[in-house]
Amino acid sequence: MIYDVKAIGQTMCVSFSSNETTFPVVQNGVATPIFISSDEWPGVQRAASDFVSDIELVTQIKPTLSNLSASETTNTTSANAIIVGTLGRSSLIDQVINNTQLDVSSIQGLWEAFMGQEVANPLPGVDSAYVIIGSDRRGTMFGMYDLSEQFGVSPWYWWADVVPTNHSELFITSPGCSHGPPTVQYRGIFLNDEQPALTNWALEKFTNGPGGLGTATPANGTGSPFQSEFYSKLFELILRLKGNYLWPAQWSSAFCVDDPINQPLADMFGIVMGTSHEEPMMRSIPVEWSLFGDGPWDYNVNAQNIYNFWVQGIQRAKPYEGLYTIGMRGDGDLPLIGGIQLLEQIIKDQRGIFSNIFNTSDVTTIPQVWTLYSEVEGYYEEGLPVPDDVALMWTDDDYGNMRRYPVASERNRSGGAGVYYHVASPRDYKWITSTQLSKMYEQLSLAVIRNATRVWVLNVGDLKPYEREIEYWLSLSWDSSLWTPNNVDDFVQAWAQREFKLASSDAAIVAEVVANLTRYNARRKPELLNTTTYSLVNYRETDRVVEQWDTLADASTAIYNKLSSDLQPSFFQMVQHPVLASQTLGKMLIFAGQNNLRASQARLSTNDLADQVQQLFEKDYDLEVEYHSILNGKWDHMMDQTHVGYYYWQQPMANTMPAINRVQSRKQALPGVMRIVPEGSYGAWPGDDQFDCAAGYNCPSPTVILDSFNPFGNVFVDIGSGGPVPFTWSANVNATWLAMSATNGSMSPDSPEQRVFLSIPDWSQVPFNALAQVNFIAAAPNQSDLVVPVMVQTQNTKQQVPSNFTGFVESMGVVSFEAAHAIRNSSVADIFWKELPGLGRTLSGVSPWPRDGDNGANFSAGAGPSLEYDFFVVSNRTNITVVTRLSPSLNANGADRPLAFALQVGSEPIQISYFIPPDVAPGAEPAPWSGLDGFAANVIVSVNMTFDIAPGAQTLKLFMIEPAVVVQKFDIDTGNLQPSYLGPTESVFV
Repeated sequence: MIYDVKAIGQTMCVSFSSNETTFPVVQNGVATPIFISSDEWPGVQRAASDFVSDIELVTQIKPTLSNLSASETTNTTSANAIIVGTLGRSSLIDQVINNTQLDVSSIQGLWEAFMGQEVANPLPGVDSAYVIIGSDRRGTMFGMYDLSEQFGVSPWYWWADVVPTNHSELFITSPGCSHGPPTVQYRGIFLNDEQPALTNWALEKFTNGPGGLGTATPANGTGSPFQSEFYSKLFELILRLKGNYLWPAQWSSAFCVDDPINQPLADMFGIVMGTSHEEPMMRSIPVEWSLFGDGPWDYNVNAQNIYNFWVQGIQRAKPYEGLYTIGMRGDGDLPLIGGIQLLEQIIKDQRGIFSNIFNTSDVTTIPQVWTLYSEVEGYYEEGLPVPDDVALMWTDDDYGNMRRYPVASERNRSGGAGVYYHVASPRDYKWITSTQLSKMYEQLSLAVIRNATRVWVLNVGDLKPYEREIEYWLSLSWDSSLWTPNNVDDFVQAWAQREFKLASSDAAIVAEVVANLTRYNARRKPELLNTTTYSLVNYRETDRVVEQWDTLADASTAIYNKLSSDLQPSFFQMVQHPVLASQTLGKMLIFAGQNNLRASQARLSTNDLADQVQQLFEKDYDLEVEYHSILNGKWDHMMDQTHVGYYYWQQPMANTMPAINRVQSRKQALPGVMRIVPEGSYGAWPGDDQFDCAAGYNCPSPTVILDSFNPFGNVFVDIGSGGPVPFTWSANVNATWLAMSATNGSMSPDSPEQRVFLSIPDWSQVPFNALAQVNFIAAAPNQSDLVVPVMVQTQNTKQQVPSNFTGFVESMGVVSFEAAHAIRNSSVADIFWKELPGLGRTLSGVSPWPRDGDNGANFSAGAGPSLEYDFFVVSNRTNITVVTRLSPSLNANGADRPLAFALQVGSEPIQISYFIPPDVAPGAEPAPWSGLDGFAANVIVSVNMTFDIAPGAQTLKLFMIEPAVVVQKFDIDTGNLQPSYLGPTESVFV
């Protein structure tokens, strides 16, 4: 089967069969020659070589590439040609335009635009040509790389080993492909904290140091492997993804020092260089300062030496295209000592350096950016003046939540604004992806709407394994108009088809796998997980999470096993390994939590769980070794990052298995051979357990509740072995209406657990408060029978709910529903609540739409767009507590416009919540934001509101107050909401 490969997010202009409106690239075994002017930009000439190689990769036929002047085309032996060039630079293109009167006004003078079109008689000796014309050098490159991707060459052909799609013939439609200027002017990535993985990999692959397989000597002074051979690969990748900007590796590297070729090489490729938020004036901090600086990195006491250091950086960078970071942070990326007055002087001095080095009194023509990170944002909020031509780069909180966007008064600054965002963080984390593309869209679409489009930089850690997230980032910044909250999965599906040559049905499965992988990792980032993150007893939470991981791994493995051996390495890197590694970590921590609980319950299966934890811990390393072994070790070290056993924010020095317990396998528990644990209990029967009752001893028999609207439809009782003695068990029940999934069984050290489900097949046969008793009886050799009664209390509320009611029904003291499952959606001024599919911890989110509402306007309580939810309360309650679960967004529209929403139940007074408190200090987050139980770590903000009600049908209304609020879920506590991480499962809807 042949799969058409489309450039993701680009109009298709490539065909693999000819017709009257196509131009041949390769036809009947012959490739059309490619002409480029000898006076073209060197980077365009280099990209043209890539273009030739790409055609050969797809068709196994290599076109000729010729540097020509217009007069030399008469010697061509082909009536057709592909002519590539840049407006105002290529004399060949100038001649084509002159000869054909080709209209290039659609790209003239624009930033990085390109056009393609078939033209007749463009040059002497050429009857017909497909011309690729860029408005500038990168526009020309993008015009070629766009076609390469459509031909069948992924941008990740080297960095993720994506196999090119083969076609015997290639054609381009005569009208061709064109694109205007990008949404974001400077679009780039930042290699950050790139040790151990990326550094160790590059040392092995590019240098001749110890264990190295390359030819370059590690950089003198830094030992860095990030030299021209490495950066050549990276520069090409960035351009293929239509990026143009780079903050280079800086953990133990200095871009301009590690290899003197690095800086001119970047410029030749067409990459705009910059430096991170802590590295002003094109100098690497702290590496270059430690090598060449004199004195402390403190402008209060060492201004002249630092000034001279900056002068040298600008002198060195002047010949090349750059976007210059200005400002200053303290040593080690710590807050600057000195405050606003000192920063004003620093900016004044830096601007003076620009004026002197560039010999101009107008430094506004020199691109500059100031990243408002941490305390620097605070200085700005407190009145620090910033020159209007300097781009203000707003940052996220390291968790993917933007701290701020430009407010209305800042959106017309000549320097514009930008975004600095993380996919690698917050706990020095650079392992498996934990960023939802839906979350990226939600945050970044606001950046576009609020004019933060001058510069975007994504912190990508070690680059791999964030391939997909990097491409989505650069696709959004290239053309945001193509993307909506509804086509995130379409992006992933197209990506899966391009990368793995999948049919659309399998690509849809991959899109679902990716969505769930990132959801499961994002709802609690892997470095923040522990053994009790998910409830061990409530709402079957740990069981559901384990089942989700297993289902995900099965789906990924099924696709992996379908693939040919040449396609498996790329799928393993970008899908299979992240899924299996995440599943392994997630299950290991849950099993460790269950192990600790079962030890307290005197269950022999404690030991089985301990064994599974250890096996999973070893499997974690096995998966790392497998990643490092594929393709003869091409990616050795790329998974070196430690990720198990964080003790504080810093990466652990070694992976550490979570603590586990064991019970003595040859000794029987004091209460006897059998342990009974009902659903929802930390305790166990018979015997004493602190959780069996308040006293902790002489506790009554356990009771389980069967509710007619329980979402699971049953409750369970776990029967466990209390030691090494095998036994048989049986159960009898005194109610005919109660069904059991099993009434007898055998237990032994090899089979120490059995789960029995209790259910009621016909609720019409059950009184409201019926009570049944199930006796579990254990029979063991040479021991008296052990009898443990379990009481079954019913709550049959089916008759309380009218037949004409539609909505969610309370069960077990809770009503729970997803925010997307509203009954009614009322718009105001063309603003309505829209579902953001895939966002959040459980299903999705809802947010006012359009994103910025009516030009950012807000509403008074009860006047804005609303959603309505009907629910039924069966408990005899006089009040309920509505718990609203919201995405953790900061007050990014300014402190004077805090995020807010309103709720109303029935005709009760409307309640408003400004749910994000003020920052504790300028540039800092609100008090509840940080910490292991903070808003960001929990990826949720829970807001409680109490309303007076009467039992029966109720309506909850959600009102818009401010734009950009995202609501995920509602949990209504009618008296028995239990602790859990994800909350109850959704209530029954009738």
